[in-house]
Amino acid sequence: MASRRYFFSPWLFFVALFGFVIWKLVEYHCFPDPRVLSQAQNQYWSRTPVKYDRGFIQDNKGNILALSVSAPSFSINPKRWSPSDASALKGLIPESVLKKISEPLEGSYASLVRIVSPETAQKIRMLNLKGLYEEKEKKREYPNGTLLSHVLGFCDIDGNGQAGIELAWDSTLYNSQGYKVMIRQSGGRSLVIGGQEAYNRGANISSITLTVDVRIQYIIEKYLNEAASGHKAKWGAAICMNPGTGAVLSMASWPTFNPNNREELVNSQNIINNATGRAYEPGSTFKPVFMGIALESGLVRTNETFNCPARLKIADKDISEAYQKAMGNLSTADVLIKSSNVGMAQIGIRAKPLDMYRTLLDWGFAKLSEIELRGTEKGILASPGEWRGVVPANISIGQGLAMTPLQLITAVAAIVNGGKLLSPYIVQDAQDSSGNTVYRGSKNVIREVLTPETSQWLRKVMRDTVLSGTGRQANTSVTEIAAKTGTAQVAEKGTYSKGRYVSSFVGFWPYSDPQYLMLIVIGEPGGGKYYGGDVVGPVFKKIVEGMADLEVFESSGEGIS
Repeated sequence: MASRRYFFSPWLFFVALFGFVIWKLVEYHCFPDPRVLSQAQNQYWSRTPVKYDRGFIQDNKGNILALSVSAPSFSINPKRWSPSDASALKGLIPESVLKKISEPLEGSYASLVRIVSPETAQKIRMLNLKGLYEEKEKKREYPNGTLLSHVLGFCDIDGNGQAGIELAWDSTLYNSQGYKVMIRQSGGRSLVIGGQEAYNRGANISSITLTVDVRIQYIIEKYLNEAASGHKAKWGAAICMNPGTGAVLSMASWPTFNPNNREELVNSQNIINNATGRAYEPGSTFKPVFMGIALESGLVRTNETFNCPARLKIADKDISEAYQKAMGNLSTADVLIKSSNVGMAQIGIRAKPLDMYRTLLDWGFAKLSEIELRGTEKGILASPGEWRGVVPANISIGQGLAMTPLQLITAVAAIVNGGKLLSPYIVQDAQDSSGNTVYRGSKNVIREVLTPETSQWLRKVMRDTVLSGTGRQANTSVTEIAAKTGTAQVAEKGTYSKGRYVSSFVGFWPYSDPQYLMLIVIGEPGGGKYYGGDVVGPVFKKIVEGMADLEVFESSGEGIS
């Protein structure tokens, strides 16, 4: 039988090779390596983060106080940019950036300038430079400029809160980033696929509503600024509050600043909120508080009489009357009405240091306020072991301890509302980007610190202070004001400086049904006058009359909301 011959055809090799190639093509195209797929997609597709509007802040009438608006920024693509064109941007971008782009750069992106004014943006656009691109960002805008600036605070260039409400409520106001999907077309142009809004993970905008009435704020800031400037003061503060609820209707600080102008944010002294962040010795505006504590503690009776010479020696120090004149025999009420330092000192030395110290803590002194703001100060209150010699007498006249204007007005509110110490609040409500209410401010009674009888007696004495005492310059025909003046020396290195004073005035109205309580402080006036009644009394009157005009305007049906 003949053997069968086998032979190898070269075509089989080509068929096998062709099959292998086909299999690899299918594998690479239909089942690519994830790393290769990602790299390829990045060349044509990109998902770019987009920061959407930060939440807005409004007053209790719905007037917008802070919002985010579109603002142009500019960048270049170094691969398409000609360094010789840099000179055309002189004066429009920072010098350091101009120098950088005047030389060849690596990469495909370089920022030129962020968030510029419309005028600067138009000048840059008109240059029509190759490789230069415009981007849309968001910037924080404050429509009222300096108005309420210390309360609102400000943001950095990336929209992160840095002070005031912007900082304290940053997590609520911040709207989480979304993203936009882009495809690269021929010629290097990018096209956004779909609307940006469709990719936003927080389509709604969060909001903070304040208890502040921007119209009252305007009136108070106007007269506070005039007074502080006119008296050449170093600082000033004013707070208006509803004494029955603790809601802050206005909070002002001087010097002020414009949060829209980033150059003004460099001066740290101007951006301090003196109403909450400055501790000072209150002087005689503290006397009603101390008198209330003394009455409740049984240290004094309302029917007592005090002999008040011009000067009273206590331990190794003297307590003197403001005008260096003897006041003779004064009733307990007249000690406040005439603001007698010697009379108050005689009450002060009756106090037991530990008991008075604990009571002052209960009133909120030397403690941080619960208001919804950052940067508040605790104040200074010496420990009971330091209450030796003249210290108790000094504290009774508002010297030897320090507090913020907010702490003082919160304490005085207890006198006005019948004896209830309330937590002050400035945020009415807060809503997140989903429309959910995450916080609602409301009246909060910390404790009862006075009986209604003591409260009523002190209110009557403060009314008499305006009618016949040191507060006469605030008296007005538009309403019945009750108040207390204050003039305190400024302490420096353990001693009181001559010629340096803090002038203040605290009062409420209408007397029969208090709706408003206001404290105004002028720090270190330099115009010659320094007594609280002379410096601040007239300012208090102007503000009250301005607010009365506002109420008349509203009742006529022509008011604004």
